[in-house]
Amino acid sequence: MDFVRIGDKIISKEKIHEAIDAILSLRSKGQSQSEVADALGVDRTFISRLETLGEVRKGGSIALVGFPIANCDEIREVAREEGVDFTLVMTDEERWAFVREKSGIDLLNELMALIASIRRFNKVIFIGSDKRLEIMKGLVDKGTEVATIVIGKSPVMGDVYLNPEFLRNVIRGLKG
Repeated sequence: MDFVRIGDKIISKEKIHEAIDAILSLRSKGQSQSEVADALGVDRTFISRLETLGEVRKGGSIALVGFPIANCDEIREVAREEGVDFTLVMTDEERWAFVREKSGIDLLNELMALIASIRRFNKVIFIGSDKRLEIMKGLVDKGTEVATIVIGKSPVMGDVYLNPEFLRNVIRGLKG
């Protein structure tokens, strides 16, 4: 166990982490702040402050889809830091491997599953060639807010570097 001394008290970090995990678990299952506070014997305002402290963003869910990206790891990190819910970015090699490694029916099924998954998000960022972006925008519901980042004229051959800070600004713009 990891302990901290504060004056006369010995505080268990593990006990704090367990309490926070329990609070977040119950809240994510739909219980109100008051219900969780009553169940765990804490003040409702503590739960409110805890959620405010850890809040990454408010608003609808965000998905990010793009290829062929040269700096996928950087882009994934920006998406993680900004609280993007779903990220699918691939290099040129990864996108071709995605296609080659599947039979026709398996590829169709996987693409349909990805499209269905992406359609569940309130906001989507698509990164790709000019023509592919038009096709991808047509795959989401009319009420979905879509941002596009054009990385070249179709067909884009080879990986394209995407400025991570530009993407960060696009994500923040979607968040409002």
